[in-house]
Amino acid sequence: MSDRWLLDGVEGGGARLVPLGRDGMPAGPVVTEPDLVAAVRSRPEAGRWVWRSTAGLYPRLLAAGVRVERCYDIEAAEQLLLGHEGRLGEPRSAAAAWARLHDRPVPPDRPQRAAEPGAQSPLFDTASGGPDVPFEALLEVYAEQQRRHGATAHPDRMRLLTAAESAGMLVAAEMHRAGVPWRADVHRAVLGELLGERYAGGGEPRRLAELAAEVSAAFGRPVRPDLPADVVRAFAEAGIRIRSTRRWELAKVDHPAVEPLLAYKTLYRIWTAHGWSWLQDWVRDGRFRPEYVPGGTASGRWTTNGGGALQIPKVIRRAVVADDGWRLVVADADQLEPRVLAAISRDPGLMEVAGHDGDLYARLSDRAFSGSRDHAKLALLGAIYGQTSGDGLKNLAALRRRFPRAVAYVDDAARAGEEGRLVRTWLGRTSPRAVGAGEAEEAGIPQDDERAPAGTGADARARGRFTRNFVVQGSAADWALLMLAALRRATAGMRAELVFFQHDEVIVHCPEREAEAVAAAIRAAGDLAGRITFGDTPVRFPFTTAVVERYSDAK
Repeated sequence: MSDRWLLDGVEGGGARLVPLGRDGMPAGPVVTEPDLVAAVRSRPEAGRWVWRSTAGLYPRLLAAGVRVERCYDIEAAEQLLLGHEGRLGEPRSAAAAWARLHDRPVPPDRPQRAAEPGAQSPLFDTASGGPDVPFEALLEVYAEQQRRHGATAHPDRMRLLTAAESAGMLVAAEMHRAGVPWRADVHRAVLGELLGERYAGGGEPRRLAELAAEVSAAFGRPVRPDLPADVVRAFAEAGIRIRSTRRWELAKVDHPAVEPLLAYKTLYRIWTAHGWSWLQDWVRDGRFRPEYVPGGTASGRWTTNGGGALQIPKVIRRAVVADDGWRLVVADADQLEPRVLAAISRDPGLMEVAGHDGDLYARLSDRAFSGSRDHAKLALLGAIYGQTSGDGLKNLAALRRRFPRAVAYVDDAARAGEEGRLVRTWLGRTSPRAVGAGEAEEAGIPQDDERAPAGTGADARARGRFTRNFVVQGSAADWALLMLAALRRATAGMRAELVFFQHDEVIVHCPEREAEAVAAAIRAAGDLAGRITFGDTPVRFPFTTAVVERYSDAK
């Protein structure tokens, strides 16, 4: 009896399905059943469901109380394989993969629809990423993907990455359904405390209006602090040249307008991104349900479609409150990227430093920086992000002497990027051929370099910084997917629910009596993910874990 089934929905709520052999080919007849949910429920032996899109089928199963243990997402796999082949950005739908297989015109992917606040996620509907294809076409595409996995540089790693990405799709759908517990009354109280009264007609609240008046008074003329061009012009008239109104640049300016302007920018961001309108749009029945997009960035980090779930200000986190009798288990992976660098570079010295819980930078400083934790941190992050000017260059030299394989690993990745070559994460996710604005921002590339004309030295250096970071940040994303999969499995028999994930942070909402077991499960998932992702190394992947009633109390 097969434990792997290909499944697709059909019009009217039914399903077509067929058992698969290990070679990806049918191991029995194709069956058509009138009800998708019943078709899945009646086959408890299915250990892995193969389908074109988790987003297209799984929400319906979840709504009926059916939880799938494992899946293979054909469209997620196609994107990973295209990237490995240097074709990232080509249409990823099953229809596009089938067209390429038969040398037919390739249909474009459907554009992602904007999230609809408070409604069923548009990501999780019955539509796939492209036009429909026959059931037999899905079989062909899946079999061909098995062949393409075998042709990659490290087939076992690539298969593991595809399995992890597919597991991430399941987690994303489950977190969307569960939602983050959110107290609307607390949120409104916080907004009133920060912003003051709301004026009729949708104008700025009282505190913003007061700060805007202070900014204008400091310049001696009316200035709109929400218009960067107006602020830059006002400073120029005062004899101060600034290139932007970014916080770090304003903080260096000596002028009475700076303090109210910085305060205005902070509160304006809260008002526009998480103010009363956001609360009305996004919170329903005590839950905020972000629409997660696994692999939404080139490095594999997740994004969200609307709602700003990954940029919740700390003060607004006061509204994230566990249900009565429940707790939030908030866990942050400790110094994840330096530990990942140790694992992927196989540098003996850095692996020894990263083979312990606790403060990695403090241990590093004892080894190479005469006890200066700050210098150790700057050196290691400088190696990962390419920030090597000034004191960073001296610190990097000390790091290179003590941990040559680690520094050489990211140096080689940077050189590959500068030369226009592709680089890969440990499991095989591949960098794009060109660095876009989103990828540049993700990797911390200065915007001036990112805007440099193609082919210039600045452009090459920017790409080098991107690929330098990509191999570390992307490998950390590989680890995070497997950590989520392990945690999902460990908590399957509990009432606990994964409700939030961001890069290296996870939140589980659980009954208070389960909190200790959940915290232990998170720690175990981190170590298990380290062994599965990177193999047998001494590197540890510990978490700082807090059991709290409010998200804001965790940090």
